[in-house]
Amino acid sequence: MHSERMSSQEVRAGASLAGIFGLRMLGLFLILPVFAVHAPQLAGGDNLTLVGAALGAYGLAQAVLQVPFGMASDRWGRKPLIVAGLVIFAAGSFLAAGATDIWTTIAGRTLQGAGAISSVVVALAADLTREQHRTKVMAMIGAMIGFSFALSLVAAPALYRWIGMGGLFVLTGVLSLAAIAVVALLVPVPRRHAAAPPAGGLRMALLDAQLLRLNLGIFVLHAVQMAMFVVVPTLLVTAGLPLPEHWLLYLPVVLASFALMLPPVLHADRRNAARPVMLGAIALLAATQAALAAAGANLIVLALLLLAFFAAFNVLEALIPSLVSRMAPEHARGAALGVYNTAQTLGLFVGGLAGGWTAQRYGAVAVFGTCALLVLAWLAFARGMRPVNRIGGESFTMHTVKGR
Repeated sequence: MHSERMSSQEVRAGASLAGIFGLRMLGLFLILPVFAVHAPQLAGGDNLTLVGAALGAYGLAQAVLQVPFGMASDRWGRKPLIVAGLVIFAAGSFLAAGATDIWTTIAGRTLQGAGAISSVVVALAADLTREQHRTKVMAMIGAMIGFSFALSLVAAPALYRWIGMGGLFVLTGVLSLAAIAVVALLVPVPRRHAAAPPAGGLRMALLDAQLLRLNLGIFVLHAVQMAMFVVVPTLLVTAGLPLPEHWLLYLPVVLASFALMLPPVLHADRRNAARPVMLGAIALLAATQAALAAAGANLIVLALLLLAFFAAFNVLEALIPSLVSRMAPEHARGAALGVYNTAQTLGLFVGGLAGGWTAQRYGAVAVFGTCALLVLAWLAFARGMRPVNRIGGESFTMHTVKGR
């Protein structure tokens, strides 16, 4: 029975790593609710395609560097790479803080993305927890990301009025530097990695059929998220909710989505039912996008559909990285999570750019309709995923991966 409980080190690891994600993502999310409305004040900021590029540039840089960061952490350790990435992220934040045109903002956002530590943080979480508790830790990280998003929705309009967009970027950099203290003081030290991990980890991470399904999924999930937030703030304003009051909708919606997330995540963890829960969440996501395309500017309907979106999003954010960490062998876990996070952040870039381009030419309905088609394609591909079995409480083993 004792092994069924999380150890004190696992709890500490989950809480501290969730805190790192939270501090970093809070700074990132503070930009999302207000940037599309602020952008016309920048030179070139009246071009929605460039606004989408500014939102998504972070994801492009992350996509390029997640695998190198993950592989480097397999060789030299997780914590040094996390600290280096946080410093780079802060530098990009301070560059964007001084921007007076959209291109400098894009450059700052790109430098932010060059601190590509997501795969390293998730790999460290996997290193410090047993497989049977990994979904719980991923849920802690996902919940902290969601909480940071909710807090940003409440705080961003007020902070924007108080300190402006430049101040928001400065705050983003300060929060990233604060996360370094969390790494140094609170994150447990994992056991040492071998100096030279076995070859073939990157090839497995790129070509494994099961991992490909998960990587495609996280790409679509974050492309949809970013494309939505090119148009959702303006749609809410059109529905009669002024920008400073958006938090009145976002906060209860996001908090309620946490409550809706917990039962399916706990069921997936306790019953080893990750596959059916994941497919159900994808189906809900597709239905939500299709309904948003038809909803128009009705505030109550938009609130309900955003609640459904965030519930599905939070479930998938908890399940997918847990499945990746279970399927990847330990020696290549950083590489596998690097590929996963590359797909995730490439989705952010493509979603921001494509969402802005589509919105400028065809409007919000086309954005939601395109998102619905993407999610349906993901659902069809994900149906072929095999159930992930536990063997003696341990992870999906390498001989299963090699058997394909």
